[in-house]
Amino acid sequence: MAVTRYTVVESGLNKKSKLPYELRIEDFALAMQDIYDFFFDVNSNLVDKGLDRLDDMLRPAIMSGVLSDMLTASLAKHSRTLVENRYFNGHPDLIVQGKYSKNSVKAGEHGVEIKTTRKAGGAVDTHGARDQWMCVFVYKVDNDTEPASDRQPLQFTEVYLGKVTVADFRKNPRGELGTRTATLHAQGIAKLRKNWIYRV
Repeated sequence: MAVTRYTVVESGLNKKSKLPYELRIEDFALAMQDIYDFFFDVNSNLVDKGLDRLDDMLRPAIMSGVLSDMLTASLAKHSRTLVENRYFNGHPDLIVQGKYSKNSVKAGEHGVEIKTTRKAGGAVDTHGARDQWMCVFVYKVDNDTEPASDRQPLQFTEVYLGKVTVADFRKNPRGELGTRTATLHAQGIAKLRKNWIYRV
């Protein structure tokens, strides 16, 4: 079975989007392509050995975490002014180089938070409402096609980047064992979607 290598659809990039911190539309295209290339290389190796694709091995929550980390690292590599936040679980994921001591901050104001979700439209849970630049990558994974050898690789379908505020969020109910989360409400998600980066 041959593994398919996806490429970023150039016509899906919004060249008119407003980008902060000297970001370029090409930075997002390169970051997504880095992910596509990585999955192609890894899955080709796995399939050659008769093993499942990485897409099929990882649970959805794990996949989202892995993608967020990889996209953060790749955007930092391609960006002119942003670097990875070196503070473990610090916010935001990408911060302005040299703005904080040792490029590490628990809760900073200058940078971009990276989120990933399978939910079309970009609605994603966060650990709290904040004033922030938030970037959401929407992706899909084919775990259903049978036989499994015919499954399509992971694909990014939407990317949004918007400046949102605390007022743009709604707090989600929390069960006894749940962690408090917040999600952009209808007006907040509309604000995020207005500045779309990529749609296919």
